[in-house]
Amino acid sequence: MQTLQIDGIGKSFGKLEAVKDLSLAVSPGTMYGFLGPNGAGKTTTIRMIMEIILPDHGQILINSRPNTSREVLDRVGYLPEERGVYPKMKVIEALEFFAELKGMKKRDHAPKINAWLARFGMAEVRDKKMNELSKGNQQKIQFLTTVLHSPDLIILDEPFMGLDPLNADLIKDVMLEQTGRGAAIVFSTHQMDSAEKLCDAICLINKGQKVLDGEVKRIKRNFGHNNVILAYDGKSDFLKQNGLVKDYNDFGNYVEVHLQEGASPQALLAAAMQQAEISRFEIVEPSLHEIFVATVKEN
Repeated sequence: MQTLQIDGIGKSFGKLEAVKDLSLAVSPGTMYGFLGPNGAGKTTTIRMIMEIILPDHGQILINSRPNTSREVLDRVGYLPEERGVYPKMKVIEALEFFAELKGMKKRDHAPKINAWLARFGMAEVRDKKMNELSKGNQQKIQFLTTVLHSPDLIILDEPFMGLDPLNADLIKDVMLEQTGRGAAIVFSTHQMDSAEKLCDAICLINKGQKVLDGEVKRIKRNFGHNNVILAYDGKSDFLKQNGLVKDYNDFGNYVEVHLQEGASPQALLAAAMQQAEISRFEIVEPSLHEIFVATVKEN
């Protein structure tokens, strides 16, 4: 059984077709990246999953049931990109309120709330009003409201936005724990390095249409192993070898090279050694960032 299954959904706003016949499936315990440039249709899709807006056609199933009932949506945790809190509500009141919205009884949520606040280093702010917290702490409380009821499906829109590295690591650790217990996580981000490190599978949409979908390992394998990293000291004329180099991103003494189809990495190394001192030479699989940029340009 898939935790989330989307079959041929579409949504238009006037003449704008925001989402076009989108289908995807997310299995239990999967970290699923939902990626795309600004305006691609990601937020519209997420809002349809949450039944904030309705699709014009197609269906959305959560645990094999339509997402049209309160009972089904209670098994979902959702952190929207547009952050917002009830400013005059105390932290403890906010957590209790959202827990009870998801059907939790006080005897169940009280110990969980205490444990989460302690883990996030926020036990001392439980009686403070939300508008007295820093933005980072407000965001952590919002994240806690998303996972407090141990949902089967967790949807996170830019979960690391605005967080310092320590808190980003804390959120990352909790995300991995949630998939470890069997929850499916769908998260949308523009931070390709985060998606690459965390995701088991991704869906890339552009102009409302799916252009790439599947396991990250398979996508990278199909994209090709024709990338080279070089650290060098000297001239960079070797990068102009048209028969070898398709394009490159040069940072001065460090360069990422995308080779021409069929070009030999060793041939590039030989050319580079004639003009520069090479301190690093590595053949690497393409990054998710590169795949993202190349695929969006093609579509």
